[in-house]
Amino acid sequence: MPKLHELFPAAGGKALAPRPPLQAILSLAMKKLILWDIDGTLLTSGGAGDRALVAALRTEFGIEGTLSWLDYSGRTDAWIAHEALRHYGVPETPENIQRYLEGYLRALAAEMPNPRARLHAGILSLLETLHHRTDLVQGLLTGNLQRGARLKLGQFAVWHYFQVGAFADDSAHRNDLGPHALRRAREHHGAEFPPAGVFIIGDTPNDIECGKVIGANTIAVATGRFSVAQLRAHAPTAVFADFSDTSAFLRVIDAA
Repeated sequence: MPKLHELFPAAGGKALAPRPPLQAILSLAMKKLILWDIDGTLLTSGGAGDRALVAALRTEFGIEGTLSWLDYSGRTDAWIAHEALRHYGVPETPENIQRYLEGYLRALAAEMPNPRARLHAGILSLLETLHHRTDLVQGLLTGNLQRGARLKLGQFAVWHYFQVGAFADDSAHRNDLGPHALRRAREHHGAEFPPAGVFIIGDTPNDIECGKVIGANTIAVATGRFSVAQLRAHAPTAVFADFSDTSAFLRVIDAA
């Protein structure tokens, strides 16, 4: 946030610079930050991500395998890459990790256009409503690589709603991503976002934990693999069956 001497510089014998409207100052100071997960929260890829991860094993390393043995709900693409290579005996060198992830992204681009890929109920209306709220900033906090996130969201023409983000490119560990998202939001908007005004939204217990690590509010949604009851057991700020009720979602945001 701009310091007082930057908003109202000393006169130095000259007329003071015009003061910005109080409403503009308050708007900058009071913005809230909403950070979205992607898979299971905003959309389902129709299995595109799963198929692409398996395809990359085959095309890059000649491995005819599966990832059915690995629970990667709420994990990052980089974390999955390490686990997959370790399981199949491929050295986890930076070169091999990069090779696997590049293969995954190529396969994902081919897999995303499929009839089962869709936005979840209420998402488009909710994103549009939030977009027009001047007191809110929308961003991403996702286990996807940035290029993968753009592929998935671009499929439904919703990438433009998100001004900042943190991705698997930043860290293989999801709990590391919150500070990256906060830093980028601060740099982009020139303002701090205190934890009380930050909301992490996701469909897995790992999303809830990620939010709690930075002291943020957490909103869970049961449009992925976990039920309302399973998510509620991890004590999020709020939990929804889906986001079809925009007004109910806004009540949670506005209450903070």
